[in-house]
Amino acid sequence: MTMAPQTPTAQTPAPAQTRVLADQIRVSVPQRSVRSDLRAVSIVWRRELIRFRRDRLRAITSLIQPLLFLLVLGTGLSSLAKGSMPPGVNFKTFIYPGVLAMSVMFTAIFSAASIVWDREFGFLREMLVAPVSRSAIVIGKCLGGATISTFQGIVMLALAWLADVPYNPLLLITLVGELLLLAFTLTAFGVMMAARITQFQAFMALTQMLVMPLFFLSGALYPLRGLPGWLSVLTRIDPLTYVVGPMRHALVSHLNIAPLAQHLLSPGITWNGWVVPTWLSLGMVAAMGLVMMSIAIVTFSKTE
Repeated sequence: MTMAPQTPTAQTPAPAQTRVLADQIRVSVPQRSVRSDLRAVSIVWRRELIRFRRDRLRAITSLIQPLLFLLVLGTGLSSLAKGSMPPGVNFKTFIYPGVLAMSVMFTAIFSAASIVWDREFGFLREMLVAPVSRSAIVIGKCLGGATISTFQGIVMLALAWLADVPYNPLLLITLVGELLLLAFTLTAFGVMMAARITQFQAFMALTQMLVMPLFFLSGALYPLRGLPGWLSVLTRIDPLTYVVGPMRHALVSHLNIAPLAQHLLSPGITWNGWVVPTWLSLGMVAAMGLVMMSIAIVTFSKTE
């Protein structure tokens, strides 16, 4: 008794059909290139802008604390600081550079917090397995956070009349550039921390522990001259000091006051009596931002 040969069915495809099917469903993964990395940077950057545009409550609440410092604290302490301020200068004008730094600081740190949020929900892993270098993801994140943080600073610049600050075009351009530098460095700092932290609550607790001391030690609310030795050392190792100082110097130089009064309001940052130039202060901040971004890239490059 002979058995008839089995014919290929839908359940058991023939080898030829299998090869044809495999050719049809073959997935082609593009090779990594500079162009693909630049596209990834652009996509991550735009994602940050879209998230910020849709979260209007976040944009509004980020401005409340700087406005409270400017209007409530600045007005409340004006009477106490009147004796130390030159004639015609309001205390709110003196603390205005620090308020600008605050408006950028919180937005930059919170934008980096989204990395921890993406890790908890698994979206970060999908980004890391994409056929692009992880450095592109970190750079896009830093640029996106710096952009939205600078936008928050520009909103505060539009309210400069509250602090009796003149709307001088050169002054505004200078302050925007310094805010952009500060925003990039703070975002890189937040991304560096978020690269190692896996829980959102832990990230927020750590940033609250670090960010507020950075702000209060930067000389945002008081002049850097005549401080005790220990406090003077802490202000000199605070990176925020090297942005608030140049911002205050730029603002004071555009006020219609005597040169002696300008020096009183902005004596400059000194190292053992030597006044640190503005270009060196800003260069140090930029270098710190690049170093922290490089550390974040190295951390993300490790397999999770």
